[in-house]
Parts: sequence; C-alpha cells; structure tokens
Amino acid sequence: MTGSATFSVIGGDVSIKGDISASADLHVDGRVEGDIACASLVQGESSVIEGSIEAETARLAGRVTGSIHARELVVLRTARIEGDVHYDALTIEQGAQVDGRFSHRIPGQAKGATPAGEGPDDEGGPKLHLAG
Repeated sequence: MTGSATFSVIGGDVSIKGDISASADLHVDGRVEGDIACASLVQGESSVIEGSIEAETARLAGRVTGSIHARELVVLRTARIEGDVHYDALTIEQGAQVDGRFSHRIPGQAKGATPAGEGPDDEGGPKLHLAG
C-alpha cells in the first residue's frame, strides 16, 4: 500500500455474500454476509454485518452478528451486537446493545491465546452483558 489514504464504501443499496479483505479503510452502509478484515471499519446505522470483524479500529453503529477483534473499538448507541468482543481499547455509548462476552486483549498477545484470568478453571476475567 502506498502512502496515500484510501477507503472503500459499500453503499446502503449493496448486499455482499462472501468475505471481504481490504488493506484500506472500509465504510459499510449495506449488508455483508461474510467475514470482514480491514485496517479501519466504519459501520453505518442501517448496516447489517453477519460474520466476524477483524480491524485495527472499528466504529460500529448498525447490527453485527459475529465475533469482533479490534485494537480500538467504538460501539455507538444505535449498535446491536450479538457475539464476542475482543479489544485493546473500548468505548460504548449509552443505549448500545451487546449480547456476548467482552475480552480485553493483551497487546502483543497471539489471537488464539487465552488471557490471564480466563482459563477453564478460573472464574475471574472480564465478562459483561449489556442490554438497553
């Protein structure tokens, strides 16, 4: 990727079935049935994503059904999420609905590794269920 800032937009009238991989930033207003991997994701309020999300930064405002892995995650008040959320930094606006488990990632930790306090014999660890 060159030094120029680029982004791609999936408009509100677009529906995609299949995985999306982008080295650029991605703005989704439409419907995606598949996994998304990108540098930065912005999801519009009317957007629906059915699949996992892997992004450095994500700003979610629509409906997501699937796991989310993001270094910096912002969940806006209009978001409706069903799935586990893995993050380094997290902001959730009042009114957002999340049904799943929250896991704070340790920077530099492998994606599949279990964070301290979340092993099968340990009842500690970050767990949170929010419903508006």
